Amino acid sequence: MKRIFKKRIILPVFTVVILLTGTAFKSDFFEIAKQIEIFTTLFKELNMNYVDETNPGDLMDTAIKSMLEDLDPYTVFMNEQDVEAARIRQTGDYTGIGASVRTFKDKLVIVEPYKDYPADKAGLKAGDEIIKVDDIVVADFKDSAGDLLKGAPNSKVNVTYLRQGKIETATITRQEVEVKAVPLYKMLDDKIGYVALAKFNSKASQETKNAILALKADGAQQLVLDLRGNPGGLLREAIKIVNFFVPKGQLVVTTKSKVKKYNRTYVTKENPLDLEIPLVVLVDGGSASASEIVSGSLQDLDRAIIIGARSFGKGLVQRPKPLTYGTQLKVTISRYYTPSGRCIQSLDYWNRDKEGNAVRVKQENYNEFKTKNGRPVFDGGGVKPDIEIGLTNPSKITKTLIENDYIFNYATEYYYNNSVDDLLSFKLSDSDFNAFKNYLNTHNFDFETKTEKALNKAMLIAVEEELDTDLAKDYNALISNLNKLKSKAVDDNKQQLLSLLENEIIKRYFYREGLYNYYLANNIEIKKAKEILSNSNTYNGYLR
Repeated sequence: MKRIFKKRIILPVFTVVILLTGTAFKSDFFEIAKQIEIFTTLFKELNMNYVDETNPGDLMDTAIKSMLEDLDPYTVFMNEQDVEAARIRQTGDYTGIGASVRTFKDKLVIVEPYKDYPADKAGLKAGDEIIKVDDIVVADFKDSAGDLLKGAPNSKVNVTYLRQGKIETATITRQEVEVKAVPLYKMLDDKIGYVALAKFNSKASQETKNAILALKADGAQQLVLDLRGNPGGLLREAIKIVNFFVPKGQLVVTTKSKVKKYNRTYVTKENPLDLEIPLVVLVDGGSASASEIVSGSLQDLDRAIIIGARSFGKGLVQRPKPLTYGTQLKVTISRYYTPSGRCIQSLDYWNRDKEGNAVRVKQENYNEFKTKNGRPVFDGGGVKPDIEIGLTNPSKITKTLIENDYIFNYATEYYYNNSVDDLLSFKLSDSDFNAFKNYLNTHNFDFETKTEKALNKAMLIAVEEELDTDLAKDYNALISNLNKLKSKAVDDNKQQLLSLLENEIIKRYFYREGLYNYYLANNIEIKKAKEILSNSNTYNGYLR
């Protein structure tokens, strides 16, 4: 009895100590336990008593996804298939058909077959819509249909697909696929080397190092590092690549979190490859995460000139947390900061607009920071290039065309109605652009502007107030003028759209390798990089 009495006395005292030293944590812990208990009882009663048969797995999947939707798009629940897909992205190796594939509810669309891999050898092309894998109809498959194409090396898979309205079949022999982090490196002239870095998987730094050393052996005295369209990946690989150009012990990135153990400072650990070689880094709106760590830190350290369009603006760090049954939670744990102290996160997921969309940080709210040499740089909106090229910054209408696959689908149609023999001289004409505009008209292209949304909302209120009859004429005139302006917007973005169309079409005939070679001969950012690197005074002037 004496011991029991002691326990009863000590335990409340221990609890008080915890409450005094970590009140917020204890309060959160109690609230979490309370909400879990509420949800558990609700979930049990719902499945036991609902009038129709329920699927507990589907309900739980919906509940988890709905809960995470209120956070940021990078905090996600990963089932076993998702975990495996993430592993593949990090390593760059997997066994499958060798193609980039987009999953829809009723089909799998080939986005890009990799040259000389199984899908390519079997004759599959970008735009082919796979509707059946072996005996499984894609539309009837509830899990991730893309997994149907994976399998053991040398195993066969039969696919049924639609091409230009006709049903075709193919038998594909799976093989191990290696997706290169560096798809191309090449000399631009007798002094300038070029390295295209497409992703930050576990081989990124080694492949980049090999490319740089090979180019220097070929006489490279200046370097262009192309990070356009690179969505990021492993943080450690980004730090290693920065290390190629800056001294050992240099601060590259800092992470800050509400959890103390995630507050980290990352510095370079190796001797550099080259501290002096003039360097240009190319970025665009598709350069994100690890790409922004590389470009942002090299800019902060005045070690490279950044050329292109403002980068995506992802300043958040995720970490996978293992859950039960082979699942994971990939959760945002911290924000990262470049050497100058700036966070380039552009979307505020914690302050949303009336429609629930994350708001973009306004330019007037950007904070100024200084590079190593005292040049001003800013946070809040991605990495702003030292030399911005407006043509590469997609307009609203361009983004809409890309997101709704009009560029991709027109390239597919073009491929089956035209031939292209000479890669380097390929150019779309004015008549080709008119054909694209006709394609948009025949496929009912339209996009709703904020102005249009506001007008429609105002008209609904006018109906409620019985003012619509009086306002109808003015409303119709405004909508008519707005439609004319939207049509004009396509013409206003002609050069940007032609460039995107040319890039997508080139891939159809000459694969991604051909696209990079096409860039080297025709791309405006690469031409600008060559111009800057060819004049040391101009180059150094940007870094002062």
